[in-house]
Amino acid sequence: MQFLGKWLENCYIPCNPADSADCYDRQPAYPRPQLERSHWVCLNGSWKFTFDDDGKKIRPSDISEWTHTIQVPFAPESAQSGIGDTGFHPNCWYEREFDVPEGEGRVLLHFGAVDYCAKVWVNGQFMTEHEGGHTPFTIDITSVLNKDEPQRVTLWAQDDPQDLAKPRGKQDWQLEPHSIWYPRTSGIWQTVWVERVPSTYIQRIRWTPHFERWEIGFEAFVGGELRDGIQIKVKLTVGCHLLVNDTYEVINGEIHRRIALSDPGIDDYRNELLWSPEKPTLIDASVQLWSDDKLLDDVRSYTAMRTVSTQRDRFMLNGRPYYLRLVLDQGYWPDTLMTPPSDEALRRDVELAKAMGFNGVRKHQKIEDPRFLYWADVLGLMVWEEMPSPYRFSPKAVERITKEWTEVIERDASHPCIVVWVPFNESWGVPDLTATDAHRHCVQALYHLTKTLDPTRPVIGNDGWESAATDILAIHDYDNKPTRLSKRYGPEVKLSDLFDRQRPGGRVLTLDGYPHQGQPIMLTEFGGIAYAHRESPDSNKIWGYVRSENLSELEVRYTALLNVVNKVELFSGFCYTQLTDTFQEANGLLYADRTPKFPIEAIASATLGRGGEDEEDAMLSGMKAGWSQDKNAFPGSVETGWSHSEAVQQIPHCGGNYSS
Repeated sequence: MQFLGKWLENCYIPCNPADSADCYDRQPAYPRPQLERSHWVCLNGSWKFTFDDDGKKIRPSDISEWTHTIQVPFAPESAQSGIGDTGFHPNCWYEREFDVPEGEGRVLLHFGAVDYCAKVWVNGQFMTEHEGGHTPFTIDITSVLNKDEPQRVTLWAQDDPQDLAKPRGKQDWQLEPHSIWYPRTSGIWQTVWVERVPSTYIQRIRWTPHFERWEIGFEAFVGGELRDGIQIKVKLTVGCHLLVNDTYEVINGEIHRRIALSDPGIDDYRNELLWSPEKPTLIDASVQLWSDDKLLDDVRSYTAMRTVSTQRDRFMLNGRPYYLRLVLDQGYWPDTLMTPPSDEALRRDVELAKAMGFNGVRKHQKIEDPRFLYWADVLGLMVWEEMPSPYRFSPKAVERITKEWTEVIERDASHPCIVVWVPFNESWGVPDLTATDAHRHCVQALYHLTKTLDPTRPVIGNDGWESAATDILAIHDYDNKPTRLSKRYGPEVKLSDLFDRQRPGGRVLTLDGYPHQGQPIMLTEFGGIAYAHRESPDSNKIWGYVRSENLSELEVRYTALLNVVNKVELFSGFCYTQLTDTFQEANGLLYADRTPKFPIEAIASATLGRGGEDEEDAMLSGMKAGWSQDKNAFPGSVETGWSHSEAVQQIPHCGGNYSS
């Protein structure tokens, strides 16, 4: 496959050919891995940029001066953008010139995500407006292309930093980040690219595995100039084994088929094809568009055979009970904020989570870059996808979250790694669920909308508490005493007492009239054990649910807590808070630079419930009795005051199919 974006190492980090002899041998990371073409150009890199705080500019001709140069796709609030301005800036403008891939057909301009509202001009012609800070949009720019000179794209991003009625996730509305809220992300924060497509082309595809029938659902939608007599050919392979080679007639610009595979009928044989975190088998797909004997379009994709569901009190993967060990992943980096610094950084996050004993992540208040989902598919990591919340309840907020959540499901439904959808978290955006019918109806509506758009995955209407519509009863409980957690959720507890009397976080677990109906129960936020070196200049700003004074104490607390949670038979899974330190919130198992706070092997052993039988207090007492004051550590722990660059753990090979 020939890539025309070869001057980029990947679609995040610019690569200067003068600095590297092998630069042209590197292939960029295709931004949309489930519908991949050859003829494309990545537009990340240097763009002209300016703020417009007063909002007086409404068209490109109004801009008399570009005050900055920005490195796209990093937000202007980030250090990596070259600007690093975290002030309130409700309007910003971008512009750059580019060349289109050579060839015939149409030219499409893609934006991965722009926060929050984007207006786009190409060669001075207004093209489109898109609202929603976490979802992609595409523009057909063929009609406005210059023939003999470079093209010019201009973008106006509007993002009111104090608008609480828009889906914004963890972006702080105050000038400085506080508590669990982080720096804002304005403007372009995911990849921009342009590609050449035929005049009639494959616009969108969707894969839906049906394990029970041993079928793969396939939908395809054709864009551009519609014509009669066109077919789509689908070839599915696993390694060198051909599974399917079918041709379908396109009717009214689309096809909908269930592709039946040859069912071996016996589990041992079936298991060779099934996707799971332990064996993430992917099915490679070649999808071609033909007219008579002429090839019109050719894309690469992939899918997998797997199914997820709930059965009584258990989560099910591929028809069998499966215990979920998740970690809360907020997807921030110190210098790049919500944008990953590289494709390799996304892959490493997946590998780190698996190396620490987790089989999944709950992506918290963020719709992650598709490249993360690609690596989760390839390496085998389950993902709970959660919609970033607005914080005000209003008709406008409901309209916004409904539209954007629909786009999220459309973008990501084909990824086998996604196993649960979560439209709301902790009643954010619907703060009066116990008292206001409209708030309750909103959660129920989003739950049923999600089940309508994708009936193949469990949905949690409101993760944490105050549940009114859910397939999994998700509980957030940050009690830092393992003994109390054991008593609260242990075998002696009556479910009626749990749901009628217990109020973790001061909230009822289920709303009146919506009792627990046998759904799986999971502890989907707990822990939050904070640690940062006491000599850190920001030590006084550190936030966490409970604080450890040294790394030895952190390891003991984590081990004791996970030892108890793993033994609670009531739970069919858990999600620990959290994967990495995130700005002032220092309760990660990893520092913000992804360095483990104590050895990976010890984290994994605790995650899997292989800790000792001693209670936490006894373990801490023993640790303190043998504590070496000069080293501030006990045998087997990592010493404080270490150099991060010298302490990076080797990540075990996690297996999986690495081909894209």
